[in-house]
Amino acid sequence: MNEFLTILSSRELFLILFAAVTYIVLFVVTVQNSRRKIMALQERLDRARAMQEQYDIEGGRQKIAELESIIRKLGDENSVLRLELEEKKARLDYNNKVALLENAKREQAETAIFSSDVYRRLQQCLAQGKSLSYQDWADLTQLLDSIYTGLTEKLYSLFPMSQHELHVSLLVKMHLQPADIATLTAHSRESIATTRSRLYSKVFGKKGSSKDWDDFLLTL
Repeated sequence: MNEFLTILSSRELFLILFAAVTYIVLFVVTVQNSRRKIMALQERLDRARAMQEQYDIEGGRQKIAELESIIRKLGDENSVLRLELEEKKARLDYNNKVALLENAKREQAETAIFSSDVYRRLQQCLAQGKSLSYQDWADLTQLLDSIYTGLTEKLYSLFPMSQHELHVSLLVKMHLQPADIATLTAHSRESIATTRSRLYSKVFGKKGSSKDWDDFLLTL
């Protein structure tokens, strides 16, 4: 009888230890998965913010004017400070010129889109109520990658999009309306709206509207 109780106690102890080890392992795995998800989200946010950063041209001009005023007041006094301010002003001048060039490139990009054969093909498909063919998608992707250097690569760097998610994003970049995107992808308007808002949530880790995703894409 005593031997039986001893065996039973050993078995109970083994089960308790096994359960405890299993719980600890599951807890560690859960924590590690949570950390990986948080790190992946942070990486997506960093990439998205880096893509979205825009230089404030008007703010830059105001800072340049302020620096010029200070430099004039300094005259020939404090030459070291004067040189530092001149250097800062030169950097602001450069940043403003680059931002102006980027704005000009954006305007030219939109002109190139609307005058392209691809855009005309999209309009023909819309007039006929047809979705795009495999070749149409290939031509569209090539056009946008040539105008906005590496656009699809940037989008895929945010997270592994499905083909449908990428297609919707490319059509948004073409400045098409949701109803037109629905026609060209053979989906409902509701599905297109859900896809866009879901994309925003995946990238930024918070709820957003379909327009929020569109606004992000149009800054790229």
